[in-house]
Amino acid sequence: MSSKERPTLGGTRIKTRKRNIAAPLDPAAFADAVVQIYLDNAGDLELVAKSIESADLNFSRYGDTFFEVVFTGGRTQPGTTKPDEGERHPYSIIDCEPTREIILPSVIYTQKILRRKPFLIKNLENVMRRFLQSLELFEENERKKLAIFTALAFSQKLSGLPPETVFQPLLKDNLVAKGIVLSFITDFFKEYLVDNSLDDLISILKRGKMEENLMDFFPSAKRSAEGFSEHFSKEGLIPLVEYNEKKIFEVKLKEMKSALTTQIAEEADMSEVIDTVKQRVKDAKLPDIEIVRILWDVLMDAVQWSGKNQQQNANSALRQVKTWAQLLNTFCTNGKLELELLYKVQMQCYEDAKLMKLFPEIVRSLYDQDVLAEDTILHWFRKGTNPKGRQTFVKALEPFVNWLEEAEEEE
Repeated sequence: MSSKERPTLGGTRIKTRKRNIAAPLDPAAFADAVVQIYLDNAGDLELVAKSIESADLNFSRYGDTFFEVVFTGGRTQPGTTKPDEGERHPYSIIDCEPTREIILPSVIYTQKILRRKPFLIKNLENVMRRFLQSLELFEENERKKLAIFTALAFSQKLSGLPPETVFQPLLKDNLVAKGIVLSFITDFFKEYLVDNSLDDLISILKRGKMEENLMDFFPSAKRSAEGFSEHFSKEGLIPLVEYNEKKIFEVKLKEMKSALTTQIAEEADMSEVIDTVKQRVKDAKLPDIEIVRILWDVLMDAVQWSGKNQQQNANSALRQVKTWAQLLNTFCTNGKLELELLYKVQMQCYEDAKLMKLFPEIVRSLYDQDVLAEDTILHWFRKGTNPKGRQTFVKALEPFVNWLEEAEEEE
């Protein structure tokens, strides 16, 4: 062999790496196969589920197509809800009667499929999101079926279906403006509350980031507290109306407390603070008892406490009472409100260790500033109904009450 020739190995085959060749997409054939399973089993979902489980079909690739068949009876055109070419079956959710009894088996069937093929949950989300974003393309009666299915899906705790998949796609401006979303969500609420509590519904709304934004389901012309109450009262959803009114009430209280806290911290003029409270009471229609509670909370929250120095704490609290006595006096206009203030003082002194021993001094200060009347204090002492720390406070207040009674006898 010449020194310039390269040695070779006779008979050796050099292997080349195979390329991954993707099989062409064929959703139509997949859809036809699933439809045929429905037809072969005459829509019996128990049998359909068993046949689906044993079928040699590529569900991981055609998951969206599978749920199109479940919901509409066949394949839909890309990006729409319109039927595409191919076989169809009459046992879909859209084709059935709009009642829970008829639709519930489809929910249970879907749950079985998801338990065996959990990866399909994403495909269910995709299809539901697409359908909910296109609700205007469905007939009213078909939208109701989708609402019932969705409510039952959450009621049955359908594997892994997140609430945001349902609620967020609904917030398209055109759907909301036409009232389609309000109609859908009303059907959803009514159906879900058949088997579940209002707390369960609120939990779902929280997870779907909608609890604070229920008004977003309403067209702009009806987006008000009155519109909310009127609509859902008419639909028989009184617990939801009461819940919303409570939420609105809490927001108004929070806003008022925030405004007062700022004014107290800035040492605003007394008349300005009183005017603020009066205006908010008028605008928000807040009950007098809540006003008294808020005023005391705000005043005590603004006190600069000094840690463990009991005397400084006492001086700070009493100075705050004296400074803002006129504010308290303006809104403690009768014995009932005075008693409510006294109960509020009792509860705060019971719950806050640094105030425990200040109870008699605070009561005496409120009396001296004409915020609490003698009759109110005596009524609390003799007949008070709040048991929290009562024995301790009654004993602590006894010398002052004895003084009041002696003064009364002298008169």
